[in-house]
Amino acid sequence: MKEKRFLIGAATAAHQVEGNNTNNDTWVLEQLPHGGYPVKSGIAANHYETYRDDIRKLHDAGCNAYRFSLEWSRIEPEEGKYDYTEVEHYRDVIRACQEMDVEPIVTLFHFTSPVWLIQKGGWSVDSVVDDFARYTRFVAENLLQDVHYICTLNESNIGVLIAKYIEAAMREEKEHGALQIGVDVEEMTKNALFQKQEYLEAFGTEEPSFFVAPHNRHDIDIVKRTHKKAVEIIHQLLPEAKAGITLSLRDIQWKEEGRLPAEKAWNEEFSQFVDCLQDDDFFGLQNYTRTIFAKDGELPVEAGKELTEMKYEYYPEGLGNVIRRVHKELDKPILVTENGIATLDDTRRCVFIDEALAGVKSCKDDGIDVIGYCYWSMIDNYEWQSGYDMHFGLMKRDEAHTVRNSLYVLGKWNDKI
Repeated sequence: MKEKRFLIGAATAAHQVEGNNTNNDTWVLEQLPHGGYPVKSGIAANHYETYRDDIRKLHDAGCNAYRFSLEWSRIEPEEGKYDYTEVEHYRDVIRACQEMDVEPIVTLFHFTSPVWLIQKGGWSVDSVVDDFARYTRFVAENLLQDVHYICTLNESNIGVLIAKYIEAAMREEKEHGALQIGVDVEEMTKNALFQKQEYLEAFGTEEPSFFVAPHNRHDIDIVKRTHKKAVEIIHQLLPEAKAGITLSLRDIQWKEEGRLPAEKAWNEEFSQFVDCLQDDDFFGLQNYTRTIFAKDGELPVEAGKELTEMKYEYYPEGLGNVIRRVHKELDKPILVTENGIATLDDTRRCVFIDEALAGVKSCKDDGIDVIGYCYWSMIDNYEWQSGYDMHFGLMKRDEAHTVRNSLYVLGKWNDKI
């Protein structure tokens, strides 16, 4: 690893690109008539087979980092039983990165849980802390010896965001209610009438506790303890590695009398997690847009503003704003683990990347320790309940994984920061 080089690259998540992750909770939900996933992931982007060529395309465009996740349900398909063929697969993904001088940034968990974990009680029972610790210890000992950057849990505040978005969507009676992971609130409400029996048959309980679900205080505490224990294990077994968490953070702004609800939202989404990050080596920051608050809460996006396919406001300036705000509260190096735009207009993606990275450079120029930027995502992928309708990729999800010009725009920043 080159010392002090700024990391420029892209990110993916296992279930969204690999294909055929048949042992996790999301796959099971996809198969249920009322599981909430109208489109099945299937082969996804077939990245499980094409990873070497995909990583080579990153490298050839000038990028030097690739953030990807391990699929827990592949590595530990049954509780306490490990699949060493899958371990070797991920070892070769890491090897491919290193051979091409691309820094592997490994995420241990990106939303999908082994079915057996959900059957045990999922993310609402204390035993998940030890289950994740056992998994972390295993991959640390058998897979991650040469990895320098490890993210524990992706978007550990996702349960907070989902609860807030569902509440807002229902309150405002939005037609579609798009969430961070593409949840359709209207469809979700209708499905709830049929889900209990399907859940009982699939998971042994009418109310399974998924990671991607509304979280209460108890659930948030479990997530915090899970993260802290994983960091402790990483530091113990991999003293040269750097460990951190990732959180999804909106650029929260306010007008007039909106400061109090805006600060409340920021506390729920970020500040309440700071206490469990003190032993971390870096902070994984993820940002896609901004939200403006008034006295009575969040304001809709102003008429006439450009929207992405996710119905977010096009707002690349948000990244620099959030970096600066995090820096004021948390004295840790910042790694941008996700930032991007869903659009079929690649010219807008190119502009978005340039403007977002200009904000990153400004932060660095002002002395903020930003160590890298990973665009979301490397390939058009399975965007959860939105299926394949969201186009975040620097590459197309066609057979050749055709490279878009935006990948080269990203790679050129290798020499600018």
